[in-house]
This record gives sequence, structure tokens and C-alpha cells, in this order.
Amino acid sequence: MTRVSPILRVILSTAAVLGLVACSSTGEPREGYAAATERLAADCQTRGGILIPTSGQTGRAETDNVCKITGGASRLTSGT
Repeated sequence: MTRVSPILRVILSTAAVLGLVACSSTGEPREGYAAATERLAADCQTRGGILIPTSGQTGRAETDNVCKITGGASRLTSGT
């Protein structure tokens, strides 16, 4: 049976702790996909647009949808 050196034991313990810290949550509640989509749709509608899905599915509502402005958002003004 081989003994694990103290240095190797410290390295393995440190790696395990860092792995747990990296996977732990920040304590903030995560917004669900449906709630994020509803929030994005409301924001988009406020700007005069409609939320439409993209062709990708990443699991992030911000990436999976785009706001298509349907009118009233032109910077062009009619000359008077």
C-alpha cells in the first residue's frame, strides 16, 4: 500500500475545495427560462417590437430570442 505524500494531499484538498466553490451558487435566485422570456417580451413590447425566437437553442432566453422592432423606431424624420 502506498502512502500519499502530505504535499499531494494538500494539492488534492485544494483542488476539491476550488471545485466546490466554482460550482456553488451565489445565493441569488435564478430567473427561470419562462420568466426571462416574459421579461424580455415585455421590454421588447415597450420599445415597439415583438420578441421572436432565433434558430438556436442555448437555454438562455437572451440568446434564443431577438426583439424585432415593428414600427416607430426609425431615426429618419420627415423634413418639414
